Amino acid sequence: MKYLSTRGHADRKQFCEILLEGLAPDGGLYLPETYPQVDAATLEKWRAVYRDSGYADLAFEVLSLYIDDIPSADLRALCRKTYTEAVFGTPEIVPLRQLEPGLYLEALSNGPTLAFKDMAMQLLGNLFEYELARRGEELNILGATSGDTGSAAEYAMRGKKGVRVFMTSPQGRMSPFQQAQMFSLQDANIHNIAIEGVFDDCQDIVKAVSNDLAFKRTYKIGTVNSINWARLLAQVVYYFAGYFQATTANGQRVSFTVPSGNFGNVCAGHVARMMGLPVDKLVVATNENDVLDEFFRTGVYRVRASADTHETSSPSMDISKASNFERFVFDLLGRDAARVADLFGAQLSTQGRFDLSGDTTFQSAAQHYGFASGKSTHADRLQTIRDTFARFGTMIDTHTADGLKVARQNLQAGVPMIVLETALPIKFAATIEEALGQLPPRPARFEGIEALPKRVQLMPADAVLVKAYIASHVD
Repeated sequence: MKYLSTRGHADRKQFCEILLEGLAPDGGLYLPETYPQVDAATLEKWRAVYRDSGYADLAFEVLSLYIDDIPSADLRALCRKTYTEAVFGTPEIVPLRQLEPGLYLEALSNGPTLAFKDMAMQLLGNLFEYELARRGEELNILGATSGDTGSAAEYAMRGKKGVRVFMTSPQGRMSPFQQAQMFSLQDANIHNIAIEGVFDDCQDIVKAVSNDLAFKRTYKIGTVNSINWARLLAQVVYYFAGYFQATTANGQRVSFTVPSGNFGNVCAGHVARMMGLPVDKLVVATNENDVLDEFFRTGVYRVRASADTHETSSPSMDISKASNFERFVFDLLGRDAARVADLFGAQLSTQGRFDLSGDTTFQSAAQHYGFASGKSTHADRLQTIRDTFARFGTMIDTHTADGLKVARQNLQAGVPMIVLETALPIKFAATIEEALGQLPPRPARFEGIEALPKRVQLMPADAVLVKAYIASHVD
């Protein structure tokens, strides 16, 4: 299996090369040359694997279609090391709960940092450690987080040999719990950098550093954001697991609603659908930062300035530049790399937008690729949290509430709708208390976390300063 850049770079690379690289040299994102196709017999086999052997072995089946430069025995061992009941709390790893006929929640937040990002990041940590040891190399990971990627990455990488993490986050834009999870870590290989700006400023810094090829090579810079294909690939697995739990036969179709700001989580669903998973709709749920909803409604992709990026009660989606969106547009435009390079390079940098509304390919976003979308507001979140708790005794976080609200607008008779859970409610306690008049339960291991000493460096939104900081902390 070889991988190519969405912007047309001539290189074709294997999985372990792009695992450690992040962005392609031309600034594009990596995708496989073709999506492996899963036929009915394979689906039936995988259904039995998940039922009889568990999530780790299902992960191996999916990943082995994309990874041919890690021996099968080693890849299976890495999956089994990652996806355990001890780490994720249940034998199913991602158990499905029916709220009402035809509407389900898929639990993705039972990992170490209580957010869906653990599903991929725990595997990524083990893959990094394995490949770096095999090469006798080190890696300096530079990331950007709007809340959950950072803690998931840091908990996955802390203490790992050959790995340092430099994680940027928007100063004051995460919940107190999210900040405490990250900033209280005292491990020598973990570095937190709070940026004076919004998430998009952090993401821009990561891309600017990644595009400085000389610096990237000298300091061996890698990424854990969803621009890293390995992370997105790991997320594909739980779409198959959700499907197998919601259905009894492979002739059935399901839909998924995915709270999404950076388009990574729902892009994994797009990949699963392209492989042949019987997905009817992929519904993108946004908050007030609705750049994705606007595109799927109008065909216009319009990036907001930092000042126009709303600070909301579902802060992990306070994003106006959806990095992974480039992967979908690459497929939407028939894998026309030159056109993608123009849209995401020249047009976005000079105009801050592009318009596909008059393009015939835009119509296929819904018809051929199954995409739909909707948005949710703070008032919607409060109402959905209250309703879900009152009717089903289930407490949900703010992002999952965005998903449930939009999912209900897209229900179809006879097609199960699976909403992907984003995080546990404790990560956004203030809004839960506003909605329900009570604080959400807190796992014992996180008692008093906000009061722990914090280790964080405050910086302006300047890639030069971040590069200098990295250089000064690399032996």
